[in-house]
Amino acid sequence: MQLTAPATRRTGIRDTDGMAVASFILGLLGLLVLNVFLGPIAIVLASVALWRGTQRRGRALLGLGLGVADLLVLVAFVQADSTISWNF
Repeated sequence: MQLTAPATRRTGIRDTDGMAVASFILGLLGLLVLNVFLGPIAIVLASVALWRGTQRRGRALLGLGLGVADLLVLVAFVQADSTISWNF
């Protein structure tokens, strides 16, 4: 007895599209707060979405770029004051 319907191809595409959007949002938020955590998560989500063939390729590429920018901002602040934490 099967309780759930089998996953269709459309569900997989929607999941990868969601990952692309999530990577963009987390990358954008990472520029403001918690870039040490949100940057790598954005990079991983964008990479997985691109690898799975998302239809929102541009959004995934923006998420990937923002994730990398998060880490670059972190490195810049660490070089400026020799600590991992920073504030406005």
